[in-house]
Amino acid sequence: MPQITVDYSGLLDAAFDRPAFALALHPIVVDTADARPEACKTRFRRVEDFTVGTETEGHAVLHVEIGLLHGRTDATKARLAAAVLALVAAQVKPVAGVALHASVEIPDLDASYRKS
Repeated sequence: MPQITVDYSGLLDAAFDRPAFALALHPIVVDTADARPEACKTRFRRVEDFTVGTETEGHAVLHVEIGLLHGRTDATKARLAAAVLALVAAQVKPVAGVALHASVEIPDLDASYRKS
């Protein structure tokens, strides 16, 4: 914990330095959600097929999900989500002719979550 997954459009390949994003994200998660740095694990999944409204071109998506153990308040999760969106805005370079749709979700991990 935290389990972090970032889904991003392939259109962002050159505009999105994923290792730098993870290295900037982890301290934000540690400070906001009271996590340990070594507990932060981020994986990136490139998404090729998506539709925004009625369009399939001219848009890119970037969705960050941060799974946390139970116990964080809604206010803490809202602060974390806002900080992550600010990080996305700071780290993802604009792509000409492409509108970026960024989002964040911070669910509680299921009670069955285990790690080794």
